Amino acid sequence: MDQLLINLLNGISSGLLLFMLSSGLTLIFSMMGVLNFAHASFYMLGAYFAYTLTGVVGFWAALLLAPLLVGASGAVFERAILRKVHKYGHVAELLVTFGLSYVLYELVQLIWGRTSVPFTPPPALQGTAFTIVQSSAESMRIVAGVAPEAMCKGAADVIVQCSRFPLNRAFLAVVALFMLLGLWLLLTRTRIGLVIQAALTHPEMAESLGHNVPRVFMLVFGAGCAMAGLAGVTGGITFVTEPNMSNIGPIIFAVIVIGGMGSLPGAFVGSLLIGLLQTLPLTVDKSLIDIGQGVGWTIGPDSPIYPIAKITLAQTAPILPYLLLVLILILRPRGLLGSRED
Repeated sequence: MDQLLINLLNGISSGLLLFMLSSGLTLIFSMMGVLNFAHASFYMLGAYFAYTLTGVVGFWAALLLAPLLVGASGAVFERAILRKVHKYGHVAELLVTFGLSYVLYELVQLIWGRTSVPFTPPPALQGTAFTIVQSSAESMRIVAGVAPEAMCKGAADVIVQCSRFPLNRAFLAVVALFMLLGLWLLLTRTRIGLVIQAALTHPEMAESLGHNVPRVFMLVFGAGCAMAGLAGVTGGITFVTEPNMSNIGPIIFAVIVIGGMGSLPGAFVGSLLIGLLQTLPLTVDKSLIDIGQGVGWTIGPDSPIYPIAKITLAQTAPILPYLLLVLILILRPRGLLGSRED
């Protein structure tokens, strides 16, 4: 039971990291209609910028500066390159961001190397957020921080299991929730948000009122990249900071398609759903062979379905999000909460 709860919490935290990534991509697509193939590369860039800045100004300053640098890089790219190919249509925009993703990937390897870098959490985030104590004699308990050693010791007839949830994962979840709240407040409760929405729905009217619509789009693209950079900082200290972290791109696109293209609530729901799909099945190490044995049906090595029947649910966890993606595209092409047609 405690392992199931840990996997559930890991799934939620992984889903919130995906939301930090997909929300920036969703913002860019909903406002500009651009599918930024380099979005995962900006995520990678945020981690490496923060790693370098941490050695100079410390982690907490790097947590603020790295996303700003990534956002500025994205804004420069939009102003200097993406805006110039916009007139050639969505295919040209997609191809130029696709090319940028490879440029950034190779640059990171040239500057920081092809292997991972030691980007570790600061001392304040290296502890345990809470401990789940599961005893065969008592109900499950959650203890803040590290549970006392005596609490985790069993007796002759009592089995006790203690599972710790890392503080850096809890920090990642808190940052993601603050991002969600901040983005909602910005778009719905501020003048900047009203200008952004006006530039999206009525660009000519917004420009006639004195708003620089191209500049608004540049800032939106930069803000979306900055959000990916912030995800890179938190993801970098939680997982591994390496060039291959940019390979998360396909799962981000799966999130926004499942949730609904251009829908921030959809990105949130889709992120949590995929995060749980990637972790909860890990607790089920059962295959069709095991199920068959339970009902008296034996599937032996000579059976033609044996290669498939021996696959456990835990082994299918990496492909489950993409199976869900296919089902969504067949049954509900707009996504769970999407309304955009293009």
